Amino acid sequence: MSELHLEIKKLIIETLNLEDMTPEDIETQDPLFNDGLGLDSIDALELGLALRKAYGVVLDADDSNTRTHFASVASLADFISASRLQ
Repeated sequence: MSELHLEIKKLIIETLNLEDMTPEDIETQDPLFNDGLGLDSIDALELGLALRKAYGVVLDADDSNTRTHFASVASLADFISASRLQ
């Protein structure tokens, strides 16, 4: 597991108060919404704010790519990595 993946998993757990979960419980490639981790739109807003605070990235709700960025821990890590290069 990459360090960034682990950081994102910890951020998800802390931000959404998922006390009964560990980073190992969250699969890097599994969906964050619906059948995967089961997050909802409120969770997405909270997570988006936490990502902005932690990594300085801005996720625009109106951007068609936002849904893709939030697909999994891996896609969030890719987005954060790409944003750091800009």
